[in-house]
Amino acid sequence: MQSCEFAVSISTLACCIAEGKSPEELVLISSVLMQLGDTLATIAAHQALCGPKEQET
Repeated sequence: MQSCEFAVSISTLACCIAEGKSPEELVLISSVLMQLGDTLATIAAHQALCGPKEQET
């Protein structure tokens, strides 16, 4: 999948999630997904910096 197709897919998903939701519900969903993304980035950074190092052979 190319970058533009990926971006369109994400936008389409957002529209599907938003359908029928109130502004308040959308704010909560957005906050939850942003926290999820931030937490995943923190985990990835921690693993990269503090995880076991691969041994070169």
